[in-house]
Amino acid sequence: MRVNVTINGDQRQADDVWEGESLLYMLRERLGLPGSKNACEQGECGSCTVYLDDVPVCACLVAAGQCQGREVRTVEGLAAGDDLDPVQRSFVEAGAVQCGFCTPGLVVAAHDLLRRVPEPSDPEIREALAGNLCRCTGYEKILDAVRLAATRQASGAEAR
Repeated sequence: MRVNVTINGDQRQADDVWEGESLLYMLRERLGLPGSKNACEQGECGSCTVYLDDVPVCACLVAAGQCQGREVRTVEGLAAGDDLDPVQRSFVEAGAVQCGFCTPGLVVAAHDLLRRVPEPSDPEIREALAGNLCRCTGYEKILDAVRLAATRQASGAEAR
């Protein structure tokens, strides 16, 4: 089947998509967007988190055909050209990027949190990131990155 979808603001088309194909596979293998990672394929790790119609979803659990006519925003779509999104920049500056496998999903989850709750408490941050697993760290630098992005956002230092 053919799937027409808006990805990161651009109309895209994927051909020869089979019925059981996931959005994650379509993004990575058919459309050349490798940012979302394929780790568990069961919706348990969060490394493939993307926005689908402005709602965070695990792309491994969404059938590609369900995206026909819809909007997808990936971690690549958070940046404006070469300018990283404030959340992406905060992850880099806080040293929250280790092996990088979980990072795309964590960035999308943190981005969504800060859209909804501009100045989250630590328990709110932890809850928002609970669906994302990192095997490299104790999460402290990840929490630091979200706090940094929230502080910048609250002070107006990173308006976007």
